[in-house]
Amino acid sequence: MRIKKFFGKLFNKSPTATRFELVTERGNGFYSWNGQLYQSDIVRSCIRPMATAIGKLVGQHIRNDANGFKVNPDAYLRFLLEEPNPYMTGQMLQEKMANQLAINNNAFALLVRDATGYAVEIYPIPAVSVEAIYDSSATLYLRFFTKNGKMFTYPYSDIIHIRRDFVDNDIFGESIAPALTSLMEIVTTTDQGIVKAVKNSGAIKWLLKFTSTLRPEDIKKATKEFVDNYLSINSDVGGAAAADAKYDAKQVDPKDYVPNASQMDKTLQRIYSLFGTNTDIIQSKFTEDQWNSYWESVLEAIATQLANEYTRKIFSRRERAFGNQIVFSASNLQYASMATKLNLVQMVDRGAMSLNEWRAVMNLPPVPEGDTYVRRLDTAVVNQVKNLVARLGGDNDKEILIAVDKLLSTV
Repeated sequence: MRIKKFFGKLFNKSPTATRFELVTERGNGFYSWNGQLYQSDIVRSCIRPMATAIGKLVGQHIRNDANGFKVNPDAYLRFLLEEPNPYMTGQMLQEKMANQLAINNNAFALLVRDATGYAVEIYPIPAVSVEAIYDSSATLYLRFFTKNGKMFTYPYSDIIHIRRDFVDNDIFGESIAPALTSLMEIVTTTDQGIVKAVKNSGAIKWLLKFTSTLRPEDIKKATKEFVDNYLSINSDVGGAAAADAKYDAKQVDPKDYVPNASQMDKTLQRIYSLFGTNTDIIQSKFTEDQWNSYWESVLEAIATQLANEYTRKIFSRRERAFGNQIVFSASNLQYASMATKLNLVQMVDRGAMSLNEWRAVMNLPPVPEGDTYVRRLDTAVVNQVKNLVARLGGDNDKEILIAVDKLLSTV
């Protein structure tokens, strides 16, 4: 009943509207203005690494106030981030929104609240188009049109809206379709050319060019005689062919009909650049440095925007003033080399990481008491060292140095 109430809420005032057309799944399988963008293997391969990485982000509720720093202090918010609705987990919701963002440069999710105003569910909004409308008091609403012809309107304060290429429009990110259309047309034409070349190379081996005008039946007869005499496996001429003055015989080379590979590669690189990726990322051949670069240039901005949108839509200004926020974090160290992971053990005995955090980087399960931060005595805070030295005794500099040596020898 709750979700029916929210999805059935329509806006009846006289609005002003700004319409944004989303890229829709229509057409004959090739990308055009309203073509099936996600059906392209090139586009899907560009999108998948980003969507998978965004889906693996871990959402957490952070509260940092006078009572200290707490992670997931409220159970209802932890469950909201882990299971935003009965049909999907947080990972699936984030991945779906990432796919929508990559295709349309806009992604939307509806924040459902209970009677007291607390967020209880989050649903992604698949739509054909969306309009920004304002009522007489300048309150912003978004009106969504779905593929089945239905229309829903929600206040913008209940919409988690992620966008990229935010340039001319006041509300929406600019669509990627105009920039991608010409490139996809080149790819489509090239693919079709390859298919035709393969078909022709399998059907046509020789081209007979007749020097005089002949009747169709004479052309067909001469061609059959050439095949029977020189192309048949039962031919007794030993693979040699001769042609008289009636026609010129030329062997067909399939390479003559295959598009230039260099031009194809340049087009692919332009598409990859448009999505901010490369062949190593797509084919999972990236190095540690390459993944860190991809994270900082593409993924980190999306994670930051997700955190900001969740925070300002879930919490009121008063709640945010008391240190409440939503963060989405990921460990880039999961793609680090083994040498880097092993070197992180130095961070454990310096109190920068807990034992369980390091074990998570190594894909190992947590251990009891592994969340306690430890520190070697020779890396302790200066005041702590002085207190320990004072306990060991020492009235002058020489005695203090002796005490410090004793202290370090026990480490």
